[in-house]
Amino acid sequence: MLLTRTQTSPLFPSKSFEKPKPKAGFLSTRFAPLRASAAVTARPSPPLQTPAQIRVDVLSESLPFIQRFRGKTIVVKYGGAAMKSPELQTSVINDLVLLSCVGLRPVLVHGGGPEINSWLLRLGVEPQFRNGLRVTDSLTMEVVEMVLVGKVNKSLVSLINLAGGTAVGLCGKDARLLTARPSPDAAALGFVGEVARVDPTILRPILADGHIPVIATVAADEAGQAYNVNADIAAGEIAAAVGAEKLILLTDVAGILTDRNDPDSLVKEIDISGVRRMVEEGKVAGGMIPKVNCCVRSLAQGVRTASIIDGRVQHSLLLEILTDEGAGTMITG
Repeated sequence: MLLTRTQTSPLFPSKSFEKPKPKAGFLSTRFAPLRASAAVTARPSPPLQTPAQIRVDVLSESLPFIQRFRGKTIVVKYGGAAMKSPELQTSVINDLVLLSCVGLRPVLVHGGGPEINSWLLRLGVEPQFRNGLRVTDSLTMEVVEMVLVGKVNKSLVSLINLAGGTAVGLCGKDARLLTARPSPDAAALGFVGEVARVDPTILRPILADGHIPVIATVAADEAGQAYNVNADIAAGEIAAAVGAEKLILLTDVAGILTDRNDPDSLVKEIDISGVRRMVEEGKVAGGMIPKVNCCVRSLAQGVRTASIIDGRVQHSLLLEILTDEGAGTMITG
C-alpha cells in the first residue's frame, strides 16, 4: 500500500479575529511562542517506505520459512475453483515457480473434472456421478485419458514453462508411477480405480534437476487397463512415496470448519486424533471426509504435515508455506 504525506493544518483555526497592529520587534516575536511550543512537541516523522522497501521487508520475513522448506518436497493437489478461474490459475502457477526458484521441490497432481464434463457433452454423453465419483464406462475412460493427459496436463506444463519454471508432464502410466486396481464399487462405477502401488523412481531425477513434475491421475492395472483415479487420493499416495514434507489439497472451501455454516469457525491446526473426533461428531462430513482421510493416510505413512487450503484465495500456496497465518487447516501427525 502506498503511503501519502498529509498537508499540515493552518496555523490558526478558521474564525474571525482582529488583525493585530504591527509593533516594534513584531517580526522577531510574532512566532516565538509557536517556535517554543514546536521545540517541545514536534517529533521527526518516520521515513515513508517505498514499494521496493515493502517488497524487501516481505522477502526478508519469508527467509525462515524458505530455510525450513528448502530442498524439501511439497506435493500439491490442484483442482476446483483454482483450476476454473484464469486469475487463480495464474496465481497457482506463479506460486509453484517461485517456490521452485527458492529451493523447494514442488510436485503438482491435478484432476480436470470441468474440462472432462465439457468434452463429454460435446460428444453427446451426459456425465454421471455416484456418491461424488464419476461413473466411468469405456467411452468415458477414453475421454478422461485424452482430456487429462493430452490436454489439461500439457496446458499446465506450458503455463509453468511460460512462467519461468521447467515442468515435466506425466501420468500414472509413465514408468509405472501409479499402478491401479478396481474400486470396490467397480460394478457401479466402471473404470474408477484406487492406487495399488506407487513407484516414485521416475520422480527423483526430475526433482533433483530442479524440474516440476505435473501428474495426471490416469493409471493402469497390472493388465494394462486404464483407470480414472481420484486426484486427492493419488496426491496423498505420491506424497507418502516420495517422503514429502507437506501435502497440500487446494479446495473450494476455507478448510475444516467447526460449524459448516460459519466461515469464521475455521480450524487453523489440528492433529489426527482431533480430526477423527470431528468426523465422529459429524462436524466433518460430505465431500470433506475423503479429503481428511487422504490427509490422515499420508501422515500415517510419514508425510510431516497435510493442509486443506482455500484455493479461491490468491497466492494461497505462498500463504500456506511462507507465513505463520496459513491459508486453511493444517493437520499434523
